[in-house]
Amino acid sequence: MKDETLSATVQNGNTLAGFSRFTPSAHRTASGWRLIPFLVAALVLIPIGTVLSSFFAPASDIWQHLVETTLPGLLINTFWLALGVVIGTALLGVSLAWLTAVCEFPGRKFFSWALLLPLAVPAYVTAFVMLGLFDYTGPLQTALRSWLGPESWFPEVRGRLGVITIMILAFYPYVYLLARNAFLTQGKRSLEAAQSLGFNRTQGFFKVALPMARPWIAGGVMLALMETLADFGTVSVFNYDTFTTAIYKAWFGMFSLSAASQLASLLIVIVFALIVVEQQIRVRMRYAETKQSARGDRIALCGWRAGATTTLATGTLFFAFLLPVAQLGIWAAGTFAQDFDSRYLDFLWHSLLLSALAALLTCGVALLLVYAARRHPDPATRNAVRIATLGYALPGTVLAVGIFVPLAWLDNWLGEMALQLFQIETGLLIQGTLVIMLFAYMTRFLAVSHSPIDSAMQRITSSIDEAAMGLGLNGWAMLRRVHLPILKSGIFTAATLVFVDVMKEMPITLMTRPFGWDTLAVRIFEMTSEGAWEQAALPAVALVLAGLVPIMLFMRQTEK
Repeated sequence: MKDETLSATVQNGNTLAGFSRFTPSAHRTASGWRLIPFLVAALVLIPIGTVLSSFFAPASDIWQHLVETTLPGLLINTFWLALGVVIGTALLGVSLAWLTAVCEFPGRKFFSWALLLPLAVPAYVTAFVMLGLFDYTGPLQTALRSWLGPESWFPEVRGRLGVITIMILAFYPYVYLLARNAFLTQGKRSLEAAQSLGFNRTQGFFKVALPMARPWIAGGVMLALMETLADFGTVSVFNYDTFTTAIYKAWFGMFSLSAASQLASLLIVIVFALIVVEQQIRVRMRYAETKQSARGDRIALCGWRAGATTTLATGTLFFAFLLPVAQLGIWAAGTFAQDFDSRYLDFLWHSLLLSALAALLTCGVALLLVYAARRHPDPATRNAVRIATLGYALPGTVLAVGIFVPLAWLDNWLGEMALQLFQIETGLLIQGTLVIMLFAYMTRFLAVSHSPIDSAMQRITSSIDEAAMGLGLNGWAMLRRVHLPILKSGIFTAATLVFVDVMKEMPITLMTRPFGWDTLAVRIFEMTSEGAWEQAALPAVALVLAGLVPIMLFMRQTEK
């Protein structure tokens, strides 16, 4: 026994001696890896700091003009829009999540995944389709006036209620997805536990099941709220002024980058305040998950309850996905012959190229962040990674302003230096190029790519790293030869999500694109701003088809 112990000790000593041969280079490489999250976090903080600096150093004349003209209306419109979307997505998303997760009704299996399909349709696409169908000059109101007379009543589509309704239909899947996952872990057992305490099913839902799922519901509602504050296309289609449209108008309408920066600074303060409130709410919440074996059978709905549930799910899917996609197909088929030309090939090429470059850049940076955090799992590195992935909570208009201001200063400084040192007029070196766009995309969607890659990295055990180090692999060699083959699935998922998000992204593309560099999203904005709904259908169909890709991948992953 002593001999075996001695032998093991000698072998371990030899192994440690082998590791020591790689210690100096490994230490230098480790130091380099640790710098990556801090460098990326510093880059992300540049646009945030630029925008916030204008808030803490306000220009009195600009603020006076904003307060006297636009700011009160922007605050009121944004408040009611955010409140309406929060309430609507919470009610609709939680209701559908509970019904598909715990209850049994006709079509439940189909609706459990089909209710996620509206995620593939950008909110601004649903907006212009609904306006084209239900506006005063649309086919529905025109038919009603011909049948019932010119005085026939129809609710105002272009008002605040119309914008809120469209965003609820577009963003409820965020709440539905997270809440359904929470309810699936509870099953019928939570109601049975409540009934044992003397509550009926309704009381058990509100007193037991709903509080247990509150962290997930809060997360989904927060995502819907962030998307609402960041939305530009939907509110511009409805001519509903919010901070995002005001920032765009201040920049390109008033040609005042300072006014746009002031508005962006106020919006970013509001967003940060919401993030802090949401995090404080989550800190106070605790949740104990029910084991899968403890789940009970589903609650069978019969009679009018089953019919009402199926009707609710069918109506939601119809208005949020089936009707917009069907109408887009009809419009696109009718205008394809006369509207399609070589320009659309350029729109498609620009969209695909930008999406591919952004996906490549963003996933590459996310991979470096994940690997650096794996090698240095200390609090400072983790906080740097959190800061680096903060851009997803910021609206695209805010990022566009925050990135354009310092890069414009850098561009002017480089031009002055070239003129003084070499007597060369360089013109604009950075502005009007794809550099600004790609940097903005990377900042905005880094969190989207980081999550799946980080999840895939968590599945790689430390013993694999130890075995690789025993074979002399370290740093880049270990990442290239060991981790990358295992991370292929996560990287592919991340690249797909970023690719589709960039395809659908509108404000960053619209505000930072080079001259003449139009994409499918820009084409949709131009056509919808002129009320040409049918001409906007063709690029919208391409965006919807692209949006279906990550949904299908998610469904396959869920089935596995």
